[in-house]
Amino acid sequence: MYTERVMEEFTNPKNVGELADADGVGEVGSPSCGDIMRIYLKIEDDRITDVRFRTFGCAAAIASSSMATRMIRGMTLDEAWDLSNGDVVAALGGLPDAKVHCSLLARDAIRAAVNDYRARRGLPPRETGSCGGDGCGCHPKNG
Repeated sequence: MYTERVMEEFTNPKNVGELADADGVGEVGSPSCGDIMRIYLKIEDDRITDVRFRTFGCAAAIASSSMATRMIRGMTLDEAWDLSNGDVVAALGGLPDAKVHCSLLARDAIRAAVNDYRARRGLPPRETGSCGGDGCGCHPKNG
């Protein structure tokens, strides 16, 4: 069901924990499965210098969180914003169709953290939702 890479990221996740002095924090949840993901960013000169996550969820959610945080470390905020769920799925070597939403949570948590960083600096948020509506589950909550 899961690739070897997914199982490695799930059983030995990287970047687990919180950043007490985070510059941006984003939290998202999926009403359909109960997964909750929180991403913490440390940013210097518009670049992500440290990133941590806390995820309550299935193996795919934890693996997606771990992989996404590994991918965005060192990126600029714009580069991290542009990380797609497809990028995360590809890096994991694939996910079962029923678990692809976990990679969307990782992308949305990163975007929520970027928007939280922007809000703390008095900047307007970047657009987050892909559906254009509220109450659908794809609009992240800032933490």
